[in-house]
Amino acid sequence: MFYNLVMALSRTQKQLLFILMDALVVPLAMIAALVLSTSGTSDQLTLSALLPMVILLTGTGVAAGWSLSLTRITLNAYEMRGVIRTATYAGILGVLGFGLNTVMRTGLPVGAFVIFALLVLVMSASWRIILRQVTLNIYRHGKDRVRVLIYGAGQTGQQLVAALRHDDAILPVAFIDDNPTLQSLIVAGLRVHAPSSLKTLVLEKDIDRVVLAMPSISQPALARIAHKLRHIGCEVHALPSFAAMVGEGEIRKQVTPVSLLDLLGRSRLESELPGVSHVYSGRRILVSGAGGSIGSELCRQLIACKPDCVVLVDHSELALYNIDKELRDIGDGLHIVPVLGSVVDERLMREVLVENDIDVVLHAAAYKHLPLVENNVLSGLRNNVLGTKILADSARSAGVDRFILVSTDKAVRPTNVMGASKRLAELVVQDLAARTPGTRFSMVRFGNVLGSSGSVIPLFEEQILRGGPVTLTDPQVTRYFMTISEAARLVLLAGSFARGGDVFVLDMGDPVPIRKLARQMIEGAGFTVRDEDTPQGDIEIKITGLRPGEKLHEELLISSDMLTTPHTKILRAQEIFLSEFEVATAIKDLRQAIETRDEGAARAVISRWVEQAELDEAAQSS
Repeated sequence: MFYNLVMALSRTQKQLLFILMDALVVPLAMIAALVLSTSGTSDQLTLSALLPMVILLTGTGVAAGWSLSLTRITLNAYEMRGVIRTATYAGILGVLGFGLNTVMRTGLPVGAFVIFALLVLVMSASWRIILRQVTLNIYRHGKDRVRVLIYGAGQTGQQLVAALRHDDAILPVAFIDDNPTLQSLIVAGLRVHAPSSLKTLVLEKDIDRVVLAMPSISQPALARIAHKLRHIGCEVHALPSFAAMVGEGEIRKQVTPVSLLDLLGRSRLESELPGVSHVYSGRRILVSGAGGSIGSELCRQLIACKPDCVVLVDHSELALYNIDKELRDIGDGLHIVPVLGSVVDERLMREVLVENDIDVVLHAAAYKHLPLVENNVLSGLRNNVLGTKILADSARSAGVDRFILVSTDKAVRPTNVMGASKRLAELVVQDLAARTPGTRFSMVRFGNVLGSSGSVIPLFEEQILRGGPVTLTDPQVTRYFMTISEAARLVLLAGSFARGGDVFVLDMGDPVPIRKLARQMIEGAGFTVRDEDTPQGDIEIKITGLRPGEKLHEELLISSDMLTTPHTKILRAQEIFLSEFEVATAIKDLRQAIETRDEGAARAVISRWVEQAELDEAAQSS
């Protein structure tokens, strides 16, 4: 009720209310000043004798308040500057009252007007401060606010609290700080708590979001804190310093991210996907492509499973260095073995698997950028197909318990070299699964991963920051999307559900039109789309034409024959695969084509055997 009443008041009505309050303060302050200055003998002076003075002072007070903009300062902005103006206002009234006292010869002592001015200052400032708090409480109880816990009570945290106090949608609740000297103190009006009480605070105070306001600490330390906060049940955000947000020269720009739910067309599944700690706890795990988007997230999620050892394999020195450093910072003593090398190095892979007594292999190493693989056919096939064959054979020889291949929706009826290479890699793993009882081979297939290297989101962000145009291959193109954390969890679940030869896919909802995504990102950044209807728009969506081998629409399944798994959102496909002889022939011919640098022969190999698998699948379905 009070919230609706406050919201219904117009700006003019609020100013009239402020004028009335200031007008009431003047006579009340005068009466109180008389009582205090005359020690209770003010009954000798009748109110009627002072009435003309009070009326003049009240009228002057209204005029002075308007002139000094006191009645036009909003309650939410009434702080130190408002108090100074109020002091000026009170001083004017005190001096005027003393002058009227001399002219009208009312005989009041000088001290009465000093007290009067002080009372006007105190009473005028007090009613504004009190009314401000009452109004804020009405706003807070009248609408839902995001309750924020701020990690870091330093300068950036205090600046954040000061900024959020003027925001009706966000409520800063408390500070968390590692500094023992600050704990239990009140900083910027909020109590500072120890990190040990974080989970309790989140539950008791119904916290929606934790903001890390510590821009000066090192990246590893920030990663450790962020890792601890991952499972507390609320969002976690990091805030740069306010100075860093401005930087030098031109003010930094940032594209506002598209709503994840709008992009996916479904709910995020991290909370729906079951835990897998029991499968990987105490195990010795090798992750190939550990420095990539999927591989690095697999490593992060594995830490929570408390494995005995994680072996990181990557051919990129920088990528391997970064993930090794991150895991050591947040791994709480986890045994980590970084291996700089490629999966096509057969001797190295065998040695690594045997020496580290590996139980589980998560194979995420692959060349995945479609145009690059299309222009580097032999390198792509060598890494994606022969690398998978080498690592899978080595895992089989070493007696590895589980082998999980990370695949892609582009492997379904492929029209490009990258997709065909991944389909042939699947066929290699399916062949091994059919004749290796000791190792459970499985595959997981999903669509585009948000935020991964080379994905459409970073590309569009970069183009928008440059002012456009945003390039789109075809106005009708659609893609399936999932988050990196969903993709990594799905890979880990595939390992726990695997029985041998399985292809797991995620129910990813409806495919997303990329044109719609481009428009959302442009408008989310505060720009308008320039097209025929709005020629004065900011950024154009430019159609460039489909790239060689690119599809309009991707698929996740070859066969419509689906099996269920222990989770309703994850499906299992039992697909037809090549025989042992056919796979051996395909690998032999492919090796020869790569060794002789015969790209045409290599394309002929993948075309023949991928098409053969599709024909077998079609024959089986009919």
